[in-house]
Amino acid sequence: MSQPPVSKSGSAGKKIENAIEKALDPLASALKRAAQSATQSAAPAAKTAASPGKPGLMVSPLAVPFPTIPPIGGVEIATARAGFYKHERDDLVVFRFPEGASCAGVFTRHKVGSAPVDWCKRQLEADKGGEGVRALVVNAGCANAFTGKAGADAARRTASEVAKRFGCRQRDVMLASTGVIGVVLDDKKITARLPEVAASLKAGVHPSDQWAQAGLGIMTTDTFPKGSYAECEIEGVKVRIAGIAKGSGMIAPDMATMLAFIVTDADIAPPVLKALLNLHVRTTFNSVTVDGDTSTNDTALLFATGASGAPRIGRVGDRRLKDFSTALDTVMLDLAHQLVKDGEGATKFVKVTVDGAASPASARKLAKSIADSPLVKTAIAGEDANWGRIVMAVGKTEEAVDRDRLAIRFGPHVAAVDGAPSPTYDEAVMSAYMKNAEIDITVNVASGRASATVWTCDLTKRYIEINGDYRS
Repeated sequence: MSQPPVSKSGSAGKKIENAIEKALDPLASALKRAAQSATQSAAPAAKTAASPGKPGLMVSPLAVPFPTIPPIGGVEIATARAGFYKHERDDLVVFRFPEGASCAGVFTRHKVGSAPVDWCKRQLEADKGGEGVRALVVNAGCANAFTGKAGADAARRTASEVAKRFGCRQRDVMLASTGVIGVVLDDKKITARLPEVAASLKAGVHPSDQWAQAGLGIMTTDTFPKGSYAECEIEGVKVRIAGIAKGSGMIAPDMATMLAFIVTDADIAPPVLKALLNLHVRTTFNSVTVDGDTSTNDTALLFATGASGAPRIGRVGDRRLKDFSTALDTVMLDLAHQLVKDGEGATKFVKVTVDGAASPASARKLAKSIADSPLVKTAIAGEDANWGRIVMAVGKTEEAVDRDRLAIRFGPHVAAVDGAPSPTYDEAVMSAYMKNAEIDITVNVASGRASATVWTCDLTKRYIEINGDYRS
């Protein structure tokens, strides 16, 4: 909180300002310390990796290396620069799938959904929707949301031109966009790059490089590309699952995340893919939050190419899906965690667990209230185990809470027990724990047996700087 220069004659006024600042110290000092910590922590990362997203952003100190992804049979990926950004970077990603591929998706429930969200939902909800999907087209730099009929027409034209290029139906092309809201997509920028994209698909780029380039191509304010990979078996046949995601701010997903695209070479029918996606999205993408804001463009798409040679799974209750379901959950949770670790301005990765709740829904609401609280998040940024703010976040939900049995822990350290400060509370020990890059907060509300976990990050001055400059 910088102050204007003060002359000697204004020393009395300066004293008053200092007194006010001291009174506001808990929040001011938290932001100040967090900003200093972010600068010091991120500087080494910034020297070793340049962010291909928004220029000038330091790579998150919580950044995760992009994994090596082996070939996923049946999928080809190409990237190109369509020109949605002023600076030099790829901002167009195209996936091509073989005939017979399946697809399922979950999307934002935001009341102002984007044109590409509307397009995908309509195609997947149609008769036999999700069967025979041949392509996915993703652009960064323009959300094509809140754009009315003009935006819908641009989405349709994009699908039409890609369908002509790949020899398929319009309905077999999925679309996704991310970027500034309220700007109509210039679809000509995409169609002008389709010849280059088609040539790239045939260029023999190593699959791992294709995935890495795709991860970079969908970034906006992200500071590192997010990818994940897992393997399992279906009746003794190895199947592979890989995915990428993007998201850094406006993260409080409602049915999906900002953008996530997952591909497997298993042979699974669309209704089964849909059931699996719905099953795991609640405890992965829908259990992370950066700032409590839900995007207009939230989209998660799951594709199955069938190229592994494993037997086709056409029934939701098929026991052969057990290992696959576990592997899919692993990929989705890994991607969801990476979104939080790249939260705008984040320096801490925080796990919030609520135990002893009256119901799973109540536990989830309580955990979200803690994870979304600006006061809790700024205290964490300032490395302050301010459990009083957690009490505030719990009590304001109107969920069932036994005040006289409430307990709070930071990692293994007990801060409060039986509705009062712990007799073993040690400020020095707690302060040392809060310096960790990863923080666990556990709250027992003593009203039942249900529990829920939500992941979040701290709130620092950098979040304000990034979003204050978002359109510039």
